Amino acid sequence: MDLAMEADISTRHLSFVETGRSAPSREMILNLAEQLDIPLRERNVLLVAAGFAPIFPERGLDDPGLANARKAIDIVLAGHEPYPAVALDRHWTLVAHNRAIAPFLEGCDPALLAPPVNMLRLALNPKGISPRIDNLGEVRGHLMARLKRQIELTADPVLEGLLKEVSGYPVPFSHPHPKKGQEAGELFVPIRLKTSGGLLTLISATTVFGTPIDVTLSELAIETFLPADAATAEALRKMMPA
Repeated sequence: MDLAMEADISTRHLSFVETGRSAPSREMILNLAEQLDIPLRERNVLLVAAGFAPIFPERGLDDPGLANARKAIDIVLAGHEPYPAVALDRHWTLVAHNRAIAPFLEGCDPALLAPPVNMLRLALNPKGISPRIDNLGEVRGHLMARLKRQIELTADPVLEGLLKEVSGYPVPFSHPHPKKGQEAGELFVPIRLKTSGGLLTLISATTVFGTPIDVTLSELAIETFLPADAATAEALRKMMPA
């Protein structure tokens, strides 16, 4: 009933669609998908399953048709300097970053920095950033919870493989796994990162395109890392490349 009201259709018609007694139109599929907040990639799958052509294109960021979007991404990333910011695709692959990302990369195994760079793997791998994360248990629990939510929404086999991989990384006794039910953490989890410029305390924020009509853009996220205190802000300014 709630869905019928939100989609502005009768419960009888929605029931017929659900049970297969009525074949939905393309407009009906898109309406229901919008109300259910189904990702664009899965909306294309629904359309094909119903006998319609997919309507949301999927293009690489190097496609000329996405030139303005790529320019906007670069502007946003540069605008956050001297604070680190990265752009990630749906598999946590690094698409772009600004010049302030250097503190995260100190001491990382060069093999993990060879393209394509997966930021979740880089963050949690013992040869990556994790040895320098002072509150690794909290950060790891938060990242794993995000990954699991993605898998619940998309059932993406690549993400399932990534979860299996990072779940197997060893965790030092000083940074235990969160207890069951505590993985999601608070509304935000600060990252306490040990760097050559001192201990940085950062808060991450994620930005997505508001009304994308392209699958690639709908799955792109810009992750920014903001200083949680004045000392971190000052340290980041000093560490910023000239």
